[in-house]
Amino acid sequence: MAELKPLQVGVMFWTGGVLGVDASPKEIVSMVTGLGVSCGQLGVHGEADIGPAGQAAWKQALDEAGLTLNTVFASFKGESYADVPTVEQTVGYVPAATRQEREQRTREISQFAKALGAPGIAAHIGFVSEDHNDPDYIAVRDLMRRICDDCAQNGQTFALETGQEPATVLRDFIQDVGRPNLKVNFDPANMILYGSGEPIEALDVVAPWLVSVHCKDGTWPKEKGIFGEETPLGKGDVGMDRYVAKLKEVGYSGPLTIEREITGAAQRDDILRAIALLEGLRKA
Repeated sequence: MAELKPLQVGVMFWTGGVLGVDASPKEIVSMVTGLGVSCGQLGVHGEADIGPAGQAAWKQALDEAGLTLNTVFASFKGESYADVPTVEQTVGYVPAATRQEREQRTREISQFAKALGAPGIAAHIGFVSEDHNDPDYIAVRDLMRRICDDCAQNGQTFALETGQEPATVLRDFIQDVGRPNLKVNFDPANMILYGSGEPIEALDVVAPWLVSVHCKDGTWPKEKGIFGEETPLGKGDVGMDRYVAKLKEVGYSGPLTIEREITGAAQRDDILRAIALLEGLRKA
């Protein structure tokens, strides 16, 4: 895969599922490169084929198109983002009933990412407890140590997606896990959508672990337990000019990966406008 330029603009896309399209890897990759980008993050939905056949198909599609992956993003069967309480019950590694199954799926995703040449994987791990004596906290911490060790054997980082807890809670969890390849995939809109903290200030807290970012926008929640509203880039409360400036200030030089969690023609139009906005900001 080609070496990336500092703050190169890319796009997050999916193997399929509710945020993707039902198409072959070659067709999906063609849609991405048709936007005029040459890097991105690949989201793996819970039903995706990531075995040998899936690996071969995706590797061929990416290589032929010259599309570079900086992250493979894991999602799991049974996850729902309907509202905040549902996220608490279904997302990531916190729900005990699905923890073992998802740990194994993560190992498989790490192998998938290795086959594609991606340097890291990422996921929402769920709401991290602030009580370090909570049995669920201890179980997730220990699971994360095992996953990080597996990823290290594949030469990979594992990045925690921001949003579901304040940045200080995420920082303390990372320090408690104590693995050098445990990093952060920073999503400023998620912090606003969940109401978990001001994203520009949060960047200062997690900057030492920053390995990748999303460029997404949204508005603050109007009531507790309900998400804020995702918006086109530049139309929400993040402040994209301040966000990109802050990324430069803390020394981040990786890709600016656009994430727009809708589908269809409106998504394409919003992404094209977002590319133009970010190209201007990265050069400013």
